Amino acid sequence: MSQYREITFTDELLSDRSVHRRFADGREEWRRRAGDRIVEWRDNFGRGGVDEALGQRVIKRQYATGEVVYGRDQGYGRTAWGDGTLTVNRTSYGGRTGAILAAAGAGALLGAVLAPPLMMSAAEEEQLRQQAQQQAASSSSSGDSGGDSGSWTDDDDGGSDDDFG
Repeated sequence: MSQYREITFTDELLSDRSVHRRFADGREEWRRRAGDRIVEWRDNFGRGGVDEALGQRVIKRQYATGEVVYGRDQGYGRTAWGDGTLTVNRTSYGGRTGAILAAAGAGALLGAVLAPPLMMSAAEEEQLRQQAQQQAASSSSSGDSGGDSGSWTDDDDGGSDDDFG
């Protein structure tokens, strides 16, 4: 039995390149890229904030109130959050595949859920940012374009979500 409460969601790409995310629990988010590794969001409950992909599949969600929750991308459209939520993207091929595998009890195939950090210091966050920048620089210098940085879909091979969980 998982310690996480699973919530599925779907994404709809809007004509202005922003995304409308609908969660199975009734929440809705409107998301817009604000940089290479930053997504600004607001929801239907009046909350808002910023999601930042720090590196090593760690995501920092900072609410406008200053509260911070960390997540960890699990692959196949799944993200585990420090608040005990596992979000599953049903939009993309990878998200549906991950949901089907999870429903079939194929935890061994997907691997155990790797918990996100509960807390991080500013120095630890900066270290992850630097590692991600170095990794991106080495990928681009080796000729690997790394895909479309403006894409809102996750990789079919179970890779990381471009929209940060």
